[in-house]
Amino acid sequence: VPELPRIRLSSLDPVEIDDDLWRLIAEEQRLMPHLHLSLQAGDDMVLKRMKRRHLRQDVLDVCRRARGYRDDIVFGADIIAGFPTETDEMFDNTLRIVDECDLTFLHVFPYSERPGTPAARMPQVEKKLRSERAARLREAGRNRYNAFLKNHCNKEREVIVEKGNIGRTEHYAPVTLEETKGLKLDSGQLHKVRTTGIDNQMLTGHIL
Repeated sequence: VPELPRIRLSSLDPVEIDDDLWRLIAEEQRLMPHLHLSLQAGDDMVLKRMKRRHLRQDVLDVCRRARGYRDDIVFGADIIAGFPTETDEMFDNTLRIVDECDLTFLHVFPYSERPGTPAARMPQVEKKLRSERAARLREAGRNRYNAFLKNHCNKEREVIVEKGNIGRTEHYAPVTLEETKGLKLDSGQLHKVRTTGIDNQMLTGHIL
């Protein structure tokens, strides 16, 4: 679809990025510098018990290689806290990977049993501990996200309008477009914007 100005990928399994996709990450400017990874955990034993196909090092390698092609690329990730048998050490491995990969957009879920699944038959982590671990992951994610927003202040960005005066930069940062009275903003429009600050966990900016 050559007329499509932006392509954004999410829920990527780290081991499914083949040579063709790596070439696009490196060369295709319509592919936005933001990838959301289906990480789930940062500990090898937990990943094996989840029957994931990737290991911790695979995630580190993906982030390093992608940044080698585009140094401004940012990452999101899905993470489950308190998967059955998860020890404090295993959880610490997951918590550390947030900083090691500089993950910006985290989707954190405490593990929830599903009857009849293999995981439901494993030794369970106490629900209170699952919630505590999820809270710690979310706090780590907030710290990374806030640093990301600060780094994107006072920059020129191309913003796609989503709804009303809210849009997203190339790096998926949400932006409130200010001083738009009299402008007709339609979903899908692209605008050059100067980001000016942060308000309510979002960038603010003016259309240039």
